[in-house]
Amino acid sequence: MPEHENDSFRDMNIKEKMAAVAGIALLIILVVGFVFGLYFFGMVGVFELLGVQYKSIWSLVVFVASFFILGVIVELFSKPIFKLSVQNITGKIKVFFIRISFEGATNWLVLFTVDEFMKSITLSLKTEIITALLLAILEIVFDDDKD
Repeated sequence: MPEHENDSFRDMNIKEKMAAVAGIALLIILVVGFVFGLYFFGMVGVFELLGVQYKSIWSLVVFVASFFILGVIVELFSKPIFKLSVQNITGKIKVFFIRISFEGATNWLVLFTVDEFMKSITLSLKTEIITALLLAILEIVFDDDKD
């Protein structure tokens, strides 16, 4: 293996540094785009099943993007609160139901907030609750935390 391939970032010339930064930025964009795509097509499927009407595909894109961004912000606060809440609780069933409650409540709060600010998509309370609980279950299933 040639020795120049093991150079640190500091030892690279400007072209190599730009290529490395561009590659990392492209990777981050692809990962965020993939996650957004999963959210988007998941929401489209759930909305189609529940009969939600929206004015255009762009209103749905804005809805999902707003849900995604606000959801990340809310999750920054809800995860530590959940961890502190279940710190001294024994029993996996109790922790599971508390987690479903936290995830469902935060998902519903985000859905409700985004729905109230957007007039091009209108969700009923029943649809918001079903979607929030479905998202909570999916987040728990796909979460890789084992503690």
